[in-house]
Amino acid sequence: MPPLSVVLCTHARPGYLRACLAGLAVQSRRDFEVLVVDSASPPMEAAAISRLAAEAGARLLRADKPGLSLARNLGLGASAGGWVAFLDDDAVPEPDWAAALLDRIARLPGRAAALGGRILPAWEAPLPGWWPPSLRGVLTIIEWEGFGEAGVDLPEGVEIYGANMAFAAAPLREVGGFPEGLGRVGGRLLSGEEVAVVESLRARGYRAFYDGAAAVRHSIQRERLRPGWLLSRLLWQGATDALRDRAGKHGTGRFLGAAARLLVQAPLLLWPATSSALLRARCGAAYNLGYLRGRLAGAA
Repeated sequence: MPPLSVVLCTHARPGYLRACLAGLAVQSRRDFEVLVVDSASPPMEAAAISRLAAEAGARLLRADKPGLSLARNLGLGASAGGWVAFLDDDAVPEPDWAAALLDRIARLPGRAAALGGRILPAWEAPLPGWWPPSLRGVLTIIEWEGFGEAGVDLPEGVEIYGANMAFAAAPLREVGGFPEGLGRVGGRLLSGEEVAVVESLRARGYRAFYDGAAAVRHSIQRERLRPGWLLSRLLWQGATDALRDRAGKHGTGRFLGAAARLLVQAPLLLWPATSSALLRARCGAAYNLGYLRGRLAGAA
């Protein structure tokens, strides 16, 4: 049994997958298995993904339906390692990523079941000047270099994000893996599945940590650096939070607050999506709209 399984979930992006596999091939420590999960890619891209997995010596799994959480659970079910790391296909691990991860895992205290790592940006285009500084994190960037425990001593904004995270396999299976009602499916930008998993683990007495020594470089796609993408991302974040509140059967006050704020913000929704004017306020309106939709209509 390898100490670590590395699961790469991908959908129709063989170019990014190639770079991620190349990063794993040059790790300073190689005692891990690699599983590539093809999340229902079209035939041409699926064939390319199959070739890349074979060339890398990785095990290939294929999901018949798209969905990031579904693909991660498929990888989890096939993993042999005591710990399972998940990387986004557009995240390239630093050469000492596996060594840092395994070294930290060996030194974690009892009941440790989750470990996040640093996610450095690899910009495909410069970050626009209009981008609100407080929303830089929605691009999945975590640059803190330290070590700490979730819910205890991590700085604000430092969390376990899906681009670079690992879990003890048995506890992750115990909580049912990733909730398949959350997570990306095609253009549906739902998120929060890793947050839900960490919360489930901690509710059962497990502990979650972060170590900035285990780092990846995450591609920030050019098409994401547009006002329309940012607004869409905030709308889906609102829907994500609403679904999690619905599942927990709470959040009535939050619903009423979002509705009250949206009454004031509604004119901002008429702005052209391509405009960067009043963007921070418009993002707030998009979030509240997404939250209300999520509470009333689910993930539709």
